Amino acid sequence: MVTRLSNYFLRTLREDPSDAEVTSHKLLVRAGYIRRNAPGIFAWLPLGLRVKAKIEGVIREEMAAAGAHEVHFPALLPREPYEASGRWEKYGDGIFRMKDRKGADYLLAPTHEEMFTLLVKDLYSSYKDLPLAIYQIQDKYRDEARPRAGLLRGREFTMKDAYTFDYTDAGLDVSYEKQRAAYERIFQRLGLSYVIVQADNGLMGGARSEEFLHPTPVGEDTFVQSAGGYAANVEAFTTQPRAPRSYDGLTPQEVVDTPNTPTIETLVAIANANHPRPDGRSWTAADTLKNVVLALTHPEGGREVVVVGVPGDREVDMKRAEVAFAPAEVEPATEADFAKNPGLVKGYIGPWSAAGAVLGEESSTGIRYLVDPRVSDGSGWLTGANIEGKHVLGLVAGRDFAVDGIVEVAEVQPGDPAPDGSGPVTLERGMEIGHVFQLGKFFAETLGLKVLDENGKLVTVTMGSYGIGVTRILAIIAEENNDEKGLIWPETIAPFDVHVVATGKDEIAYTVAEDVIAQLEAAGLDILFDDRPKVSPGVKFGDAELIGVPRVLVVGRGAAEGQVELWNRRTGERETVALADAVDRLVAER
Repeated sequence: MVTRLSNYFLRTLREDPSDAEVTSHKLLVRAGYIRRNAPGIFAWLPLGLRVKAKIEGVIREEMAAAGAHEVHFPALLPREPYEASGRWEKYGDGIFRMKDRKGADYLLAPTHEEMFTLLVKDLYSSYKDLPLAIYQIQDKYRDEARPRAGLLRGREFTMKDAYTFDYTDAGLDVSYEKQRAAYERIFQRLGLSYVIVQADNGLMGGARSEEFLHPTPVGEDTFVQSAGGYAANVEAFTTQPRAPRSYDGLTPQEVVDTPNTPTIETLVAIANANHPRPDGRSWTAADTLKNVVLALTHPEGGREVVVVGVPGDREVDMKRAEVAFAPAEVEPATEADFAKNPGLVKGYIGPWSAAGAVLGEESSTGIRYLVDPRVSDGSGWLTGANIEGKHVLGLVAGRDFAVDGIVEVAEVQPGDPAPDGSGPVTLERGMEIGHVFQLGKFFAETLGLKVLDENGKLVTVTMGSYGIGVTRILAIIAEENNDEKGLIWPETIAPFDVHVVATGKDEIAYTVAEDVIAQLEAAGLDILFDDRPKVSPGVKFGDAELIGVPRVLVVGRGAAEGQVELWNRRTGERETVALADAVDRLVAER
C-alpha cells in the first residue's frame, strides 16, 4: 500500500511544544503523531494510530497464543459495581465521576475488574467452563493531579487488561505463569528491556504481584535490585528486622538538655560536644530516633494523626507511606494538626516522656506510635523527650517504651540488605510497562462469582489480572529510539516499511520513484511516499528524519542514471546504490 504525503493528514513542526518535558513528548508532537487537547489528554493522528495499531497487533498475537479471547467494555460505567467492591470510595479523587440527566452516578472507568467479573458470572456456572482468559484493549481514565511527560503520565490512556478465571488456586498459578510468559514475549518483540520486580497490590488486592519495569532515567518508579537476583519496587521492599537484644548491661535512660536542636544534624552536634558516648565513638544520625508526624485521611472521611519512628539517617518515603497506610491518604501533619495535639513538641518528639509515660501505659502524646523494623527490642536510641529543649539518651525499645506496631515507611538506601539474603541492593529508576496480579477471590466473592465444582458444590472463582500500558509503551519506545534529528522507530512497529522521498525539479525523479514504489508495493511493503512537488529537498529530508521510518529511499539527482540513495536511520549509514539493488535490499530486509 502507498500513502502519499501530498494528500496525507500530516503537519510537522520545527519547534518543540512549550509544555513538553521529555524527548518522546517533543518528538511525537513535532512529527505529527499526537496533538494536545488538554493537560494529560491527546488526540491521535494518522501516524500515531499506525504505530499504536502495530503495538496492539503484537499484544493480540501473544494474547491469542496464551489462549486469551478479546472482548470490549464501555468506558462509561455505572456506580453500583464499583460501590459493591468498595472502590467507588477507595479511589477518592483519582477517578472521574459524573451524573446523567436523571441523577444516576457513573464513572469513566480507571480499570474494569468489576465488569469482567460480572460478565463471567452472567455467562458461566460450571468448573467445566474454566480456566478462562479474556482481555480488552481499551481507554482508561484517571484524574491525575499532575499529568506530565506527554503519554507517560496522562489522564486518558490505552491499556490492555486481561483477566483469568479458575476454580482452584493451582489453576490460578498455571494461568498466571501463562500470562507472565506472554508479557515477556511481548516486550522482547517490541525491543523493550525490562526488569520484573515484586510489587504492592494497592487497591487491586490479592496475593502475588509483579511489575515489569523498563529501566530509564525519566522513570517515576524507583526499584531495588541485588546482584543475587532480588528485585522489587521500593514500595514492596521489606526491611530485615534487627534481632532483639538483651537488656542486661544497658545503662538507664537519661534526659539531657539539648537547647536549639530541632534537627537531627544539630542534635548530633550537641550530643558529641556535651554528651560523649561511653563506648568512645561519635554519635551519628543512625543513633537517633527521628519521630515524624503524619496525617491520615481515611476513606470514610476521618482524619488521624500518627507518629512514626525511623532511624535519624533516613527520611520517610511518602510512596512507601501511602502503601503502608492504604487506603487512607497520607500527608505530613499540618500546623492545624499540631495545634490539636499539644503533646507533640516540634523538634523534640519522642516515644517516651519525662512527664511519666512508662512501658505499658498510654504514650504521652495519646496517639498511635509506630516504628521502623530496625527499632527492635533492646535497641537504644537518642531521641526526643517530648519537652522543649530536651532529649533522652539510651532510651531502649521494649524496656523504656512500647509501640503500637511496625510500619515500613523509611526510605530504602543503597547497600541495604535484600530481604532474601542475596546481598546489598542498588536503587534504579524505571517506568512501569506491565503489571501482573494474582487477585485471588476478592472480586469474585464480593460480586458473587461462583461455579459448581466436580462434586456439585458451589465454589468461589479465583482470578488473575494482567495489565499493559499500550500508549505508555509507545512513548517509552519513542523515548529510547531517537537522535538529534528525530524519531527512529524499530522495524516491528514503524508506521511504514519504507519512506520514499522524490526530490528535485526534474520529472524523471518522480517517474523513477513511481516505478520503485510499484515494485515495493508488489512485494508487499507499506510505503510512505513524499511526492510533494513544491517542497524543497531540505524540508523533505528533515521530515523524513523527524518522522522516523527506519529505512529511507531518496530518488533525486542520480535517478536518470539509475542511482538512488539508501538511508538506514538506525545505523546512520547513507549510501548510493543501483536502483535494482535498492529494491532487492529493501524487499529482503522487510
